[in-house]
Amino acid sequence: MPNETLSKHLFHSETQPMKWAMRLRVALYLAQALEYCSNRGKALYHDLNAYRILFDQDGNPRLSCFGLMKNSRDGRSYGTNIAFAPPEYSRTGKVTPESVIYSFGTLLLDLLSGKHILPSHALDLIRAKKIQLLTDSCLEGHFSNDDGTELLRLASRCLQYEPCERPNAKSLVNALTPLEKETSVSSLVLLGILDESEPPKEIVPLTPFGEACSRKDLITIHKILERVGYKDDEDVANELSFQMWTDQLQGTLNSKKHGDSAFHAGEFSKAIDFYTQFINGGTMVSPTVYARRCLCYLLNNMAQEALGDAMQAQLISPTWPTAFYLQAVAYFTIGMDIDAHESLKEATTLETIA
Repeated sequence: MPNETLSKHLFHSETQPMKWAMRLRVALYLAQALEYCSNRGKALYHDLNAYRILFDQDGNPRLSCFGLMKNSRDGRSYGTNIAFAPPEYSRTGKVTPESVIYSFGTLLLDLLSGKHILPSHALDLIRAKKIQLLTDSCLEGHFSNDDGTELLRLASRCLQYEPCERPNAKSLVNALTPLEKETSVSSLVLLGILDESEPPKEIVPLTPFGEACSRKDLITIHKILERVGYKDDEDVANELSFQMWTDQLQGTLNSKKHGDSAFHAGEFSKAIDFYTQFINGGTMVSPTVYARRCLCYLLNNMAQEALGDAMQAQLISPTWPTAFYLQAVAYFTIGMDIDAHESLKEATTLETIA
């Protein structure tokens, strides 16, 4: 995660205080992350704090995995700051889903105050109606009283002494969603990493192949790869032409021939088997075989294997646009959109030069 932690941006910023809109976005995204984990049976998260929230390449807040208690059967955990721990943790030493909500409440206090404030002290200030002492003075005039009051109300509910009186993650998401109003503004801008006034980056127009890859249109990609054939393998094949009559090479070529037949017929699992025999034969290398097997893997929902083949094709033929195009499709499928766009840009540049 390239853009540091919430702690760095909230408590130790050397440029400007974190904007109110970004603080609300952090709260909402974190609540969504907790709801996601809870819905998938991962409701326990030990010692949730500002050091566990990381920012990705787009500046969006992410819940790190270091606090997930994957191997805990009874909720027991070790090594926490008791001053910020839920009351029940000091009694039982166990973390429950309600304990996680308590820790979320302490994070709401961090976001509101810009300081790591003790929950007990915060509750005393709330009871004494000294709410102004809980709000970050750097944000004065930058948010409405209603928004601040709502965030404080949610924090207070999360910090209830009795676990059963705390809200669940879903209700937190429902309460925080209306508060985020600057949804169209980039997180990188809200974090102060990018300047809103910067001119937009030049957009490279995509070729038809690039368009198909950006849409993950595997049917169109299949048609293009059929049409491309093996013209990009000519240099590799010519180097080995003198071996054409050996039995071992003939067997390898037969595997490729059978793989191509299956590829053209749309029998992609069978094509994978034949192309694998060709590759494992070791007597020839072919970027096109890797490219075709890559597409077969994608059509069989095997994105990691597909990415490996696309990278192998690039190693054999470093300036072949098709290898980069297929890497882009694999990256999109895996969810690595930044890498996918970089591969598309590289492929488009190479194809334009060619």
